Amino acid sequence: MRASRLLSALLLLQTRGRMSASELAAELEVSVRTVYRDMEALSSAGVPVYGDAGRSGGYQLVDGYRTRLTGLTAAEAESLFLTGIPGPAAELGLGGVLAAAELKLLAALPGELRVRAEALRGRFHLDAAGWFRPVDRVPMLGAIAAAVWEGERIAVRYRRWREPREVERVLEPLGLVVKAGLWYLVAQGVDQPGRVRTYRVAEVLKLTRLGEGFVRPEDFDLAVYWGEWARLYEREMLVGTAVVRLSPKGMSRLAYVYGDTVAAAVVGSAGEPDERGWVVADMPIEQVAVAHDDLLKLGAEVEVLAPQELRTLLAESVRALAAAYLG
Repeated sequence: MRASRLLSALLLLQTRGRMSASELAAELEVSVRTVYRDMEALSSAGVPVYGDAGRSGGYQLVDGYRTRLTGLTAAEAESLFLTGIPGPAAELGLGGVLAAAELKLLAALPGELRVRAEALRGRFHLDAAGWFRPVDRVPMLGAIAAAVWEGERIAVRYRRWREPREVERVLEPLGLVVKAGLWYLVAQGVDQPGRVRTYRVAEVLKLTRLGEGFVRPEDFDLAVYWGEWARLYEREMLVGTAVVRLSPKGMSRLAYVYGDTVAAAVVGSAGEPDERGWVVADMPIEQVAVAHDDLLKLGAEVEVLAPQELRTLLAESVRALAAAYLG
């Protein structure tokens, strides 16, 4: 346990530079007194770490000191080769950089771990794109990524779903997220500081880097923001409720057609099955037109009882299908 903590402390100092004892304690989840003992242990082991006293002091390594990754466990070394995302890295123009980093990491590993890591890379592959749809065309991605990294404002022309369809925005880019093969920009508008929004990168029609820096919010956490935004997005998309009758087969296909959120809501609201196993349940839906298209995927395994607008729309489609197939 202590050996693992000492290695973590060493890598923190190597990647971040000077860190105070309290910062190290927070990262390692130990007391400040334990950090003092750990720094003494590293120094005694020959690691050139030194500390400065005072409010602006802290611990750091002698300039130029680097450690090889011989302290990695087998599982840690293997897991590093599952973190690379070749497709998105290539879209960012970092495909060659990622490959070079993997080679350097392999070279730094001891022989046994190198063999295991290479074997893992040959047996697992991550394909982040979704099925049955083309990958987003994102010609602006490289420029956006550069602005995100350098903390530079951008002016964009953006195409959105509501009127007016095309709008002009000056944004302060905070981060990029790739979700199921789709790229999203997280940014705040210059005219609305502190209000963070999400933009689909493929809908950025024009972009100009303004050469102006901005102050990044100190408390902004991209992963936390994305998790909260994604949950809110799913809830807001489901704006209504339909009352439906579902067969056992229809119930079994819910998660495939709608995803886990809708499936869980239907299962949770389902009544007792009738003699044929059909149940009545409440189903969260998007707009009526979208719900119509999705419900057709369940075919004769579902009947809409309400709202009447949706039932009528489906009845019209069923009549048209009958006319086409039955003459």
